[in-house]
Amino acid sequence: MSLPDVFDPDILALPLYDDAHRALAGDIGRWCAGRAEAWATLDAAEPAASGRALLADLGGAGWLRHLDPAEPASDLRALCLRRQALAYHEDLADFAYSIQELTAAAITRYGNETQQRCYLPGLATGTTAGALALSEPGAGSDLAAVALEAVADGDGFVLNGTKTWIAQGDIADVCVVLARTGDGPGPLGLTAFLVESSVPGFKAEPIGAIAPRSWAQLDFTDVRVGGEAVLGERGQGFVVALDILERARATVAAAAIGFARRAFRLALEHARTRKVYGGRLADLQLVKSSLARMDVKLSAASLLTARAAWAIDGDLDHAKHSSIAKLHSTEAAGEIVDGAVQIFGAAGLVAGSTVERLYRQIRSLRIYEGASEVIEMTIADAL
Repeated sequence: MSLPDVFDPDILALPLYDDAHRALAGDIGRWCAGRAEAWATLDAAEPAASGRALLADLGGAGWLRHLDPAEPASDLRALCLRRQALAYHEDLADFAYSIQELTAAAITRYGNETQQRCYLPGLATGTTAGALALSEPGAGSDLAAVALEAVADGDGFVLNGTKTWIAQGDIADVCVVLARTGDGPGPLGLTAFLVESSVPGFKAEPIGAIAPRSWAQLDFTDVRVGGEAVLGERGQGFVVALDILERARATVAAAAIGFARRAFRLALEHARTRKVYGGRLADLQLVKSSLARMDVKLSAASLLTARAAWAIDGDLDHAKHSSIAKLHSTEAAGEIVDGAVQIFGAAGLVAGSTVERLYRQIRSLRIYEGASEVIEMTIADAL
């Protein structure tokens, strides 16, 4: 693995990054490359087992250390660089890493000292798995439609309902759960809770996906939690969820760049070595055009993502920038991976090949943390 494979050195050289970011890019890229052999068999294992193993891997190597409040914090640009490298090398590693970050971000930004001490050290070592439980069968991007009930009962609450499409839901030890406490209509009636999967009445059922990963439906049947489980303030759950998702969108963009750069490098190498019509595939004008478009899209995605992450780290107005980066990067990545399959031809359709896996893996990013259509509305509302 060379740095230019995973990252664009010209982008990293911009003032949007500093020397610590550039050093991190090299370190995480080399570490991921060194794990290639160990990760080669992940697809053959159950997604839940792979998720647990990867969390231990990431935690043991220190890539989650910053989640512990006793350790130096990480900025969002560093998080984006980690996701880009992980996605380039292994989808499941990026998946496990990103969900730990999402869960920890909610606890770090809205949890009290007791909650942070209880959960963050375990998330940082990978011994505790986290999940962000927002979506429901009738509430995906429209979080104001969340219906899972949390009824006040004495000094606590009783939760009843269902969450679905929850990343790491089947292995999570603690979930950030968005529930309706009835403090007002729509988004005003939502509260965030920290719910441990060991509590009576909690049940997780794995869900299959086009790209195998730890994914589940969570059923809550008379799940009782104490008042200390409220994350942030009662009635402010929508604010908690929206803040975490807005910040996370830039990291989804970074992961999309990682997937797309892998597809681009594979397509470029194949085009340069594939003999066709008495020459190389890369000599054909239409193939040259396709590769050029891929490179332009990658450059634009990298710049938009760097700007968004820089704005977040600078505590500047970032919601629009993060949404723009997420929208462009995920849509462009889908086009780049599709273009790579086209360049490979029939070889790109072989089940289990790297390009075929990337084709399945990239599709979900246009839905995670806000579907593209919802993101477009968000951007339009900010104009």
